[in-house]
Amino acid sequence: MNVQTAKRLETIEEYYFSKKLREVRGLAASGKPIINMAIGSPDIDPPQIVVKTIQEAVIEKGAHKYQSYQGLPELRQAIADFYKDMYRVDLNPNNEILPLMGSKEGIMHISLAYLNEGDEVLVPNPGYPTYTSVTKLVGATPVFYDLKEENNWEPDFHSLLKKDLSKVKLMWINYPNMPTGASGGMEMFMKIIDFAKKHSILLINDNPYSFILNDNPISILSIDGAKEVALELNSLSKTFNMAGWRVGMVNGSSEKIEAILKVKSNMDSGMFQGIQKGAIAALKISNNWYEKINAVYNERRQLIWDLATQLGCTYDKKAKGMFVWAKLPEDTEAIPFIDRILYQNDIFIAPGDIFGSNGKGYIRFSLCVSKENIIEASKRLQIKI
Repeated sequence: MNVQTAKRLETIEEYYFSKKLREVRGLAASGKPIINMAIGSPDIDPPQIVVKTIQEAVIEKGAHKYQSYQGLPELRQAIADFYKDMYRVDLNPNNEILPLMGSKEGIMHISLAYLNEGDEVLVPNPGYPTYTSVTKLVGATPVFYDLKEENNWEPDFHSLLKKDLSKVKLMWINYPNMPTGASGGMEMFMKIIDFAKKHSILLINDNPYSFILNDNPISILSIDGAKEVALELNSLSKTFNMAGWRVGMVNGSSEKIEAILKVKSNMDSGMFQGIQKGAIAALKISNNWYEKINAVYNERRQLIWDLATQLGCTYDKKAKGMFVWAKLPEDTEAIPFIDRILYQNDIFIAPGDIFGSNGKGYIRFSLCVSKENIIEASKRLQIKI
């Protein structure tokens, strides 16, 4: 029986990495020694205390029951303490914090809570492809705003104000930025908040990279008056190498959190208690953890800078986060370039095109690659490009 799929599926395609990784896995299964330098999936273990905590939590009485949709009170308090200590942001753990099964689900929950068919959404170009796909899935329309190298990959407010913003209801921003590594900053956040207030736009900052190779972690919620118009997504995936655990959060004013909870409570049945206990342990960890993990990433980044130079690329050494965003030589198209390297050198790199039209001519390296594999990749590229 052939049952027709929903029309919403006509508006999106399968996620690039979902499709491309099948090909990469197929090459590896055939015996190709693939080095994957494209995916931001941390390859280092979480802190030992976090793993130990979940191991112990699994055998606690009641550990396997349904959990609260709002998460354990202790988890919300740990998030509030973390935001106070690390970002100087005051959050009420009772009603301004909502734990998520990864921040990616928050993108869907927020969109379902606030967007109607025909609403418009400001989406960064380049940017995380899920902002666009979820916008389309809920029947809204993405309106792309440019991020460009000559403007430090920050929004151009002069150009934004030329757009018809009458139908715009929501705006996605992401700093430190993925894929470019642009850090953003307080002055930029203040401009965006003023812009959002003036045009009655809900602003969401997606903030999972603020502790990776970044000496100045910032939350948009630290700006006075931000809670009036802004929400912030955050995640333990990158900060604590817990990507597979699926632990994130959305923070903001109580009325906005309540709206998102209406969606979430109809979509899942609460996060496993042991994972929540592990998340609490992570959020309480000492600053030594950040120093240790960043020392590893810094060493890897130096090697990837050398590799990018080897490929004739340029890059910004002030960029933050766990990627290196590199500009290819003039008139070089990224997708044919990375495919040639994949098939000839058994190295997989992400093409910038998948993040938007302003990503054309760029490639993205992940720092989630061992030092040994980066050195091996460099050797392969010296032999044959």
